[in-house]
Amino acid sequence: MAIGSISPFRPTGTVNIAATTTSQTIALTGGGETVVAINATAALAYVRFGSDASVTASTVDMPLLPNSRAVLSVNSLIGFAAAVLANGTGTVLFTRGDGSYI
Repeated sequence: MAIGSISPFRPTGTVNIAATTTSQTIALTGGGETVVAINATAALAYVRFGSDASVTASTVDMPLLPNSRAVLSVNSLIGFAAAVLANGTGTVLFTRGDGSYI
């Protein structure tokens, strides 16, 4: 692959969290070293990844702007995602796979 090229994102599984102001955790599905985190809410969200179900998200973790997405790199030991909202309720989605997502 040429320098600066982008490998198309190949999704392998999507899960979603019914997010609130209390951290919620979910097991990721599929495999790959990329996670696209999508904040489908009108509130600021924070996300965190971990290797077990005890992972929790807080306001010091990766912020996701309202109605936005972020492409994040994870390794094979990561099996869980957590999300918390600054206010309100809504859905935060996590799609695991490989490649880049524009």
